[in-house]
Amino acid sequence: MYRLFTAIFVLLLMTPPILHASETPYVLGPQDRLRIMVFGEPDLSGEFSLDDIGQISMPLIGPVALGGLARQDAETLIAARFAQGYLRNPSVSIDIIAYRPFYILGEVNNPGAYEFATGLSVLKAVAIAGGFTYRANESQFDLVREQGDTVTELTASPITLIQPGDILRIRERYF
Repeated sequence: MYRLFTAIFVLLLMTPPILHASETPYVLGPQDRLRIMVFGEPDLSGEFSLDDIGQISMPLIGPVALGGLARQDAETLIAARFAQGYLRNPSVSIDIIAYRPFYILGEVNNPGAYEFATGLSVLKAVAIAGGFTYRANESQFDLVREQGDTVTELTASPITLIQPGDILRIRERYF
């Protein structure tokens, strides 16, 4: 019996962890607001919003395409651009101030764009949008998610987690 538990324990230790949606790196996109800090250079630091094509415009280096990049990759890209003749060994840090909104439409009382909050499930999103209408299908929902250049259409449940930029459609039920 002891050997069985030991074997199971060793197997669990050797199995790679399963990444959940919340553990994948967040990908920057249009309408995200960032605080970019260039160490020792307050005139180059500041708050920036990604435009419709995922770019920001920074002092000295001009437009920088950050859409589709993880935060760490964006830091590396900006530091590399500053290192091209502007600064020696630049150190760049990025904080996400505000995520892009999520959208909800269909059979809710107040469809529209809403501010994203961490840990937002489909059911919480419906509550933010004023609740279900009397015609709403309250168990299955359509979710459109963009991740970089990929657009995925999913069937969601009430506990599915929403990500920034998601489009959630509440279906109509049929009698």
